[in-house]
Amino acid sequence: MGLKLAFVSAAMMLVLCGVFYWYYNDTQERIAILNANNAKLETAVQISEASIATLQQDAVRNAELNANLQRDLQTAERYGDELRATLQKHNLTALAQRKPGLIENRMQNATDNLWDDLRGVTDPNGVQQPTGTADSNSN
Repeated sequence: MGLKLAFVSAAMMLVLCGVFYWYYNDTQERIAILNANNAKLETAVQISEASIATLQQDAVRNAELNANLQRDLQTAERYGDELRATLQKHNLTALAQRKPGLIENRMQNATDNLWDDLRGVTDPNGVQQPTGTADSNSN
């Protein structure tokens, strides 16, 4: 009976050792997987933090650009108000009927200058054609 008990004890020890060996290997595999996932998460966090920093910089830059545009808009509105006031002060229709040659020359010269300015601003090559050439369009 003692020998039988020794064999059963030895068999139980072998089974327990096998279970513990399997548990240890399984745990090590899980730890390796969790370490790999943790590394991926840390990389994702770094990318997210970099994205947030970029978005914050863009927000500051956009706020500055918006402030500049707002200032420019206010300047343009003031200039438009000044032009409207000047045009209201001078009745160009009545003046053109009384002195058509005077107004026509001034209006044509102003229109030519405006087209030259627009051509200079919108020409991608930055090259302007001389004013008054045959192909110059004043309309």
